[in-house]
Amino acid sequence: MLYFVATPIGNLKDISYRAIEVLNSVDEIGCEDTRHSLTLLNHYSIKKPLFSYHKFNEKQALSEIIEKLKQGKNIAIISDAGMPVISDPGNLLTRALKEEGLEFTVVPGANAALSALILSGLDASRFCFIGFLPQKKSDRVELLEKFKKTPATLIFYSAPHDVKKDVESIYQVFGNRKAVAVKEITKIHENTLEFNLEEGINFEPKGEYVLIVDGYEEKIDLSVSPEELIDRYIKEGMDKKSAIKKVAKERDIPKTELYKYTIGK
Repeated sequence: MLYFVATPIGNLKDISYRAIEVLNSVDEIGCEDTRHSLTLLNHYSIKKPLFSYHKFNEKQALSEIIEKLKQGKNIAIISDAGMPVISDPGNLLTRALKEEGLEFTVVPGANAALSALILSGLDASRFCFIGFLPQKKSDRVELLEKFKKTPATLIFYSAPHDVKKDVESIYQVFGNRKAVAVKEITKIHENTLEFNLEEGINFEPKGEYVLIVDGYEEKIDLSVSPEELIDRYIKEGMDKKSAIKKVAKERDIPKTELYKYTIGK
């Protein structure tokens, strides 16, 4: 069995009993950075053989991990912080394990994206996780265009040297929106910084950031009457019933009041 085990994102106490139990029971542990992981493992007196499993050797390590599993070994995969696979190595491995018919499971725990979403105070009823943006500006813009009209709060990861350019690109594509930069989650200096995208970053970035940005909200032109709006949607290809339903929702008007506009049409 292979276990993807979530580890603390800052506070070493944010680890489950099950995670400690699994890490103590497996034959080997794959770490993003073995030196970094030793701090956590030594803290909980976990003594196991470690091997490197990171984005630079992910493809090469696949065959080795699969071979060890076929030999009957139990393996745990951890990242430097938080949940493996999510913006961390592991995506290729899950696919390979599926193809090989090998068992794997997840030991859940701390997650920076969801923690930051709660700390931001922005709408958490619907959200979209995007993760790290591409380094090349044209690639960043191309990706952001795909999410420009997403009606849900957006979550980005950003390294300290990328925060300013990431925010500039988001503003370039999305226009002005409310945003929150969250850092040092679960640590002593945990901090949330609220700002508008047009303002940009006016602080010196230090540490890893999670950027939370308001989702797309369609602006309603109140100068257009409900009747004109229904006609517009019908001309755009909507059937009468769907047009009425859409206008009723946008204007918060009972559908029964809108049917009068379509009599004889």
